[in-house]
Amino acid sequence: MSDLTSTDLFDLSPVVPVVVVDTLDQAVPVARALADGGVPVVELTLRTSVALDAIRAIAAEVPEVVIGAGTVTSPALAKQAAEAGARFLVSPGATPSLLAAMRETGLPFLPGTATVSEALAVLETGHTAMKFFPAEASGGAKFLGSLPSVLPDARFCPTGGITLANAPSYLGLANVGCVGGSWLTPADALAAGDWDRVTALAAATAALR
Repeated sequence: MSDLTSTDLFDLSPVVPVVVVDTLDQAVPVARALADGGVPVVELTLRTSVALDAIRAIAAEVPEVVIGAGTVTSPALAKQAAEAGARFLVSPGATPSLLAAMRETGLPFLPGTATVSEALAVLETGHTAMKFFPAEASGGAKFLGSLPSVLPDARFCPTGGITLANAPSYLGLANVGCVGGSWLTPADALAAGDWDRVTALAAATAALR
């Protein structure tokens, strides 16, 4: 079981960095760079072959960072991420079997939704915290701003097309707890080992709250 709840995830940072590491040696330095910039959370996506090992490394070597697994697309991945040391799970969508598997890990999780029907399906399971993905392509802040009147209990972490420029339009909404963004960890910065740049980008998000 986790010491966090799903709604706690909204309070860790206004921006959750969505991180893709191509090599294992990027994992610990990028997590430390984000923490140095005041961002104590990482959603490391399960899109590369080293992702699970990267989660293990960050969990072991950077305990001050709350490490989570993103792009959880199957029950098997949910279990593997939990076993690797992830402290929360994020999925791009939500099927009944995936929802059940994430719940069974005992970890907090943000299931992906993009429509009112999908959000209702998640709410029917008793879960109120969810991801809104792909945010910009699915109606953006205007769409999310129209939901509280019909889905008053739902809270979201929008991800997909979020930038430093448009993040405030989401964070100003009552039903948005945080946003997810990849701009804090550009691929070229990771490839070059430019950890000072990552720290500076992380520090810039402090002004968003």
